[in-house]
Amino acid sequence: MKAMILEHVGKPLVLVEREPPQPGPGQVLVEIAACAVCRTDLHVVDGDLPAPKPRVIPGHEIVGRVVALGRDVDQFRLGDRVGIPWLGTTCGTCGYCRSGRENLCDRPGFTGYQIDGGFATHTLADARYCFAIPETYDDVHAAPLLCAGLIGHRALKAAGEAQRLGIYGFGAAAHIVAQVARHQGRRVFAFTRPGDTAAQTFARTLGCEWAGSSAEASPEPLDAVIIFAPVGPLVPLALKALAKGGTLVLGGIHMSDIPSMPYALLWGERVVRSVANLTRQDGVEFMLLAGEVPLDISVETFPLDEANEALQRLRDGRLSGAAVLIP
Repeated sequence: MKAMILEHVGKPLVLVEREPPQPGPGQVLVEIAACAVCRTDLHVVDGDLPAPKPRVIPGHEIVGRVVALGRDVDQFRLGDRVGIPWLGTTCGTCGYCRSGRENLCDRPGFTGYQIDGGFATHTLADARYCFAIPETYDDVHAAPLLCAGLIGHRALKAAGEAQRLGIYGFGAAAHIVAQVARHQGRRVFAFTRPGDTAAQTFARTLGCEWAGSSAEASPEPLDAVIIFAPVGPLVPLALKALAKGGTLVLGGIHMSDIPSMPYALLWGERVVRSVANLTRQDGVEFMLLAGEVPLDISVETFPLDEANEALQRLRDGRLSGAAVLIP
């Protein structure tokens, strides 16, 4: 098998060849057809997330076919198409797991961080944490559903019943969430990097009724805002856009420092909350939703050995939609 591995944090990934691993009990070996590139992969590669597995293979938006089964796997058969997400395993015994909050597990394993991921031709996965993929999406367009879609779904649920929804950072997750929100009859307002007129045009084509710079004031008070960009200074700007009683959802796993701000921005029963990881139930719900909503997934494909280029394009904000690696 071929894989792009992280030998040194902050350095480009390195292409290596090794023997494919053999599945242990409860595991499946998956031949990868497509793996989307997520901002969390950047956080792993750039060192924003501490202590990744040594020589880890990044990538956690994986679509492929089962080519070998470990003992006691009964939910999949050889040849089945599966999706492998960020949440790769949980302990099942801590208080969070036992209370239906496995996304907060005390001893989790994350794909592409503590567990080798999808920047490769093959990968192992715990079968209990894999999902069936709606047949309406081919492999390339299904890959972004596994994180951009899933974390966007969880963030949208956290936003409650908001009818006027703002989204800061219009990338892979936002372009899926905006379509789901519009399908639900919500009004969507997109905020992009200053000067990024291409992203603003892209947002309008997906049904956003307003798109402008994050430095601009919202055209009207918003019931909820989701921030996908990992930029702490957006928090006070988003709070200014929120109506009283509104919710600000932070949709990333990492964010730069949030600057000090006057309490008046939070007063009025505004709520700030983060979204952490996902649960398997989130995955089940979203895959059903994705099968019902005709999502237009925007992708740009790269061969496996150009993973560093895809990461750099994401780092520079030069992508519309999602980058997807094709092994």
